[in-house]
Amino acid sequence: MARQAVSICCGVKLACAGYAVFGIDYEGHGRSRGARCYIKKFDNIIADCYDFFKSICVQEEYRDKRRFLYGESMGGAVSLLLHNKDPYFWNGAVLVAPMCKISEKVKPHPLVVNLLTRVEELIPKWKIVPTKDVIDSAFKDPVKREEIRHNKLIYQDKPRLKTALEMLRTSMSLEDSLHEVTLPFFVLHGEADTVTDPEVSIALYEKAGSRDKTIKLYPGMWHGLTSGEPDENIEIVFADIIAWLDKHTEIGDSVSSVQRPTHAFDNGVVRLVTSAASQENARKKQEPRRTKSYGRYFCGLRGLRLQHHSAM
Repeated sequence: MARQAVSICCGVKLACAGYAVFGIDYEGHGRSRGARCYIKKFDNIIADCYDFFKSICVQEEYRDKRRFLYGESMGGAVSLLLHNKDPYFWNGAVLVAPMCKISEKVKPHPLVVNLLTRVEELIPKWKIVPTKDVIDSAFKDPVKREEIRHNKLIYQDKPRLKTALEMLRTSMSLEDSLHEVTLPFFVLHGEADTVTDPEVSIALYEKAGSRDKTIKLYPGMWHGLTSGEPDENIEIVFADIIAWLDKHTEIGDSVSSVQRPTHAFDNGVVRLVTSAASQENARKKQEPRRTKSYGRYFCGLRGLRLQHHSAM
């Protein structure tokens, strides 16, 4: 693991809730080899994660258990692409401030992208992409912010040219295919996030083809929902995540939790209404029946957009 204090804390919280947690450092990230935070091809990350997590899934101990993806920021993009690669394999995903669309507020001009594309093969590893200090923008709690800044495994330089373009192309590709997302998911976003705009998560929620999807926006919270907020906020976020996971490890729950947006917001949280089909399922659930909890585990994918954190 990289980002040890943060990633281990996240893994421990979920493990204490009864979930087995597996993660991987992307090539060039964390303790993995390669040029630091250099992404030659985003597809390479997906292939590495796919092979690693599938190797876990075929083990006898986990073969018959439910499987969930977990991704933050860039890890959210990885999670969605893993789902696209094998749409029926995963039982659900938790996506925290995912990188799945470029906000219109920060989308670069096509002429700029064209110019950079012309030279990306000549200077792919050059650290020339201008960006603000993401650590200052992502982590609200000053103590946690300094802990992150002193972690030597975290890349804090300017993004490499090839890396930035790969992330841009991946985000734009995901934006065009959000309707192909069909797995159950819970997307969380800080309303005051300036690293990935909350409109990105709203777009995912509204366009995804999933029958079972939930969104929650947290007023006043920043990008680092699980690692950069005051402890009391982090506890709120993890309580929501664990509640969603628990609900989706019981037979029938993922179907009965179908929810539709009213496209209205109250205190930064999407108000949800239950569909007619969901109401019927809820009625049936009130009838006496035996329930069974599945074993469960998920693959943790972490990454902070433009800051290039390693996977969890």
